Amino acid sequence: MVALNTTEVMALIPNRYPILYVDYVDEMVPDESLVATKNVTINEPYFQGHFPGNPVVPGVYIIEAMAQAASILILSSPKFVGKTAYMTGVDKARFKRMITPGDVMKMHVQFGNLRENMGTVKVQTYVDDQLATKAELMFVVSNDEQAN
Repeated sequence: MVALNTTEVMALIPNRYPILYVDYVDEMVPDESLVATKNVTINEPYFQGHFPGNPVVPGVYIIEAMAQAASILILSSPKFVGKTAYMTGVDKARFKRMITPGDVMKMHVQFGNLRENMGTVKVQTYVDDQLATKAELMFVVSNDEQAN
């Protein structure tokens, strides 16, 4: 059962191909948590140079995927619908396992602190039930309406 398909994801966040790194949301408890999926394929543009013959997802793209998953949770909150969430910081990021073509990233997002239009989320990314990456992300939600 998919909680949000790709079209519904794109209705919440402004990211589009080639910078859309969430395929769908598996499950979501609004204002609490979600699990989102990114299927990693050899067709990702960054694999052309990172690294030829040994393709590995760059850490910055993993963090971006985690931030997009977090944005979906944040922007699904009734008070933030139609807004844009911006990542303002990354703390405690740890890369435990390489992510390569064919892997399925499962991003588990948990709300941390929230004060007005800013806060934190904790995100853990799993591949084959193994922790691959974890981080705490800080965000702010713009008061401006999202331009689609």
